[in-house]
Parts: sequence; structure tokens; C-alpha cells
Amino acid sequence: MRRFLSVPALARFTSAALFSLVFVATGLASPAQARVFDPETFTLANGLQVVVIENHRAPIVTHMVWYKVGAADESAGESGNAHFLEHLMFKGTTTLGPGEFSEIIAQNGGQENAFTSYDYTAYFQTVAADRLEIVMRHEADRMANLVLTDEVVLPERDVILEERRSRVDNEPGSQMRETMQAALFLNHPYRLPVIGWEHEIRSLSTETALAFYRRWYAPNNAILVVAGDVDPDEVRRLAEKYYGQVPAGEVPERVRPAEPPQHAARRVTLESARVRQPSLSISYLAPGHNSAGSEHADALQVLDQILGGGATSRLYRSLVVEQGLAASAGSGYSPTAYDLSSFDFYVSPRPGVDMDKLEAALRAEVTRVIRDGVTEDEVALAKRQLQAQAVFARDSLGTAPNIFGRALTSGRSVEDVESWPEHIGAVTVEQVNAATRATLRDVQSVTGLLLPEPTT
Repeated sequence: MRRFLSVPALARFTSAALFSLVFVATGLASPAQARVFDPETFTLANGLQVVVIENHRAPIVTHMVWYKVGAADESAGESGNAHFLEHLMFKGTTTLGPGEFSEIIAQNGGQENAFTSYDYTAYFQTVAADRLEIVMRHEADRMANLVLTDEVVLPERDVILEERRSRVDNEPGSQMRETMQAALFLNHPYRLPVIGWEHEIRSLSTETALAFYRRWYAPNNAILVVAGDVDPDEVRRLAEKYYGQVPAGEVPERVRPAEPPQHAARRVTLESARVRQPSLSISYLAPGHNSAGSEHADALQVLDQILGGGATSRLYRSLVVEQGLAASAGSGYSPTAYDLSSFDFYVSPRPGVDMDKLEAALRAEVTRVIRDGVTEDEVALAKRQLQAQAVFARDSLGTAPNIFGRALTSGRSVEDVESWPEHIGAVTVEQVNAATRATLRDVQSVTGLLLPEPTT
């Protein structure tokens, strides 16, 4: 059975962490050699950008089409429409019936799926290299020739409502993340859930889905990424043959409401009988590569590694090892949002530890890094750790398409991806400390406390 993937509340940041994780793959090389994937790229006459990454370790290929549109681009009152259309893209075209594309992929021994986030929607297949043409023919077909009727649309809407019930409404952790996201962003559409609010999902229809498709799904609003055992000239030939026949569309500019200045910290508490392990999280509004404050993006990645990057990080050493308060502790940050991002902390207590005591300890660590900063040794170690984590980045067939897709749909370029090792290598202690002070400000934070329901 098909399993559709959507990116819930905070996954815009966690999924995009792949971007920063893998970009350091060649950090061990000198700046002149610091190339990550060394792709070939070209643009068709209709505006489709194509990225080809050769990887001849196995005779297989991953084919991905990324559309530069996501949940943050939906019309007011239509939350969930981007994810809804993702489901409906499997319902057939003028030449294929509902589900037939998926059957063809399966018959050819391939795997496929799709996912939606705030800034992009992606469709992917992994097949034997000699089946690439089959995939390209049918993916180009549904880029231009989707057919939707109420008979297939309305039952799929019920599927999404059930998905929301199972993944959000019955999951306290998901409810907490959704509520924190809504509190972190006051005006920007990142405050809305990717899957949509239930009452707005119920109002989605064949007409809303088709309007979204016609508005955003066009070759000049898409990125084709092909990675694996391929020849770039052959990929170009096939891309011209199939995608090159799809006419360009009149795609509107992505215009989103801006986030106003924030003046007050917020706090969210959720108690539920379904909670077995309490947790505490703190999210700070943070810059991305394309937002105001983007000069801090590289430094914040280094800070994230220092504070929360595994068993040698500050938080783990202090809260888990030395003080014995937490069962787990860490941080998270990625700069690959189209607009703003967040810098997140999370901790879970050991049995019997009071949550107020754990929160005070976490805040003490945050205060310490703001007040005292980081050291030269910490920055150097963080860079080495990041490099070590991604030494084998090229070995995974799916890594490169995901990196380039997330980057290019979020306003970055191929050269930004390829030159990342040089940028991360240039980060200084002073830059990390400046980024810390600019970002970890209480007035632009949300604290979330997830607790078991009291028994008395």
C-alpha cells in the first residue's frame, strides 16, 4: 500500500538539517578542492532546471522532481492544500488511470513516494538505471496532464483527515510541535501545519486542488535532480524529449507575509494521558540563508554542533553525564528554509527528576553560552565533528538529490551547495558568539512542556 509522506510542524527544520550535515562532506579537503557532489547542471528552454550527479557505485538511479511551492504558499483558509495535491498527483492523467504510474514503477522493480514541506513538494523514484526513461516519461506526463474528478478527490480527502487524526490528533508530541509552531511565528505562514487544520481540510475540493496545480506546477517552477549510474548527456537527451515538451507556465512570485518584531516570550504546556516520557523544548526564532540575519547562518550551524552535537556536546555532558538530570539532551538548527528558521533545544528527564529543576539547568547552559561564548577549541572540534559525520555523503544515492532539491527550492544555488565547505571552514569564534547573542533572545522564543496527565 502506498505510504504518502508529509512534513509535519517542525520538520521543515529537522528534515532540512540534512543540508548542513552533508555539506561538510568535503570539509576535509582544501578550499580549492572543496567540492561536494560536482554535479552537471543545465536549464531547458521552458525553464526547468536539471541537476545530474553521477554515482556509479550501483546500476540504479534516483529521479526527483521538486516544485518550488509548499504549504507556506497556500491561499488563506486552504491550509493543507499543497499536501492534498501531493496525494492527488497519483490519481491519473489523460494517459494513465489512478494508481497506474505506481503500478508501472512496481512492475519495473522500483520504489517511489512523495513529500510536502513548507517550501517545496517533491516526487521521487528509485529504479534500475536502464528504466530511467520510463520514469521520466510518466513524471513529465503528470506535470502537465493531471486529471481530477470528485470521484477520486473526495475519498482522498477522507484519507488525509484520517492521516491527521492518527499522526497529530492522537499524538501528544505532534500536537505540541504544532502548537509551538503556531506560537513561534506570529504572522508568517510557517505557523500553519503542513497537513492543514482539520476544518480547512474539510473545505478542500477538486477545484482548490486544480487551482493550486495550475498556479504552481510548471517546468519553470521545478527542479529535476537525477543521481546515480547515469550519463549526463543521456539525461539531457531524455529531459529534452519528455520534460522539454511541457510548456512553461505563468508562475506567480512567491510573496509571503513578513514576521513582525517579537516582544514577549511564550509558553505552551500540554498534559495528556498518552504521554509516557515528559519533555521540554525551547525554540528561538532564527535566521535562514535567505532572511534578515543570514550572515549568522553558518555560525549557527557550528553553534548547534557545539551545544547539541552528540555525546561530547555541552548539553549532553552537562545535563546527562555530569548533573545526571536528563536522559537525553540536544539542539537543532538548519538554515535551509525559504524564509526564517528556528534554533531548538530539547531535553527529557531521568526518572524522578523534577521538570522545574531540569528546565533551570537547561536555561543555565543557554545563559552561559550567551554570557561567556564559545572557545577556539570548541569551534575547531565542532568543525572536525561535522566533517567526520559526512565523510561518506556520496555513498548514499538519495543524499545528493535531497540536498540539491531542498537548497534550490529554498533560494540557494548549485554553487552554494558546492562551496559550503569553504564557508563553514571560515567561521570564527567571534562570528559564533555574535550569532548566539543575536538569536538566543527570550523575547523571540517559545517554551514547550509536554507532561503526563496528573493521576490525582
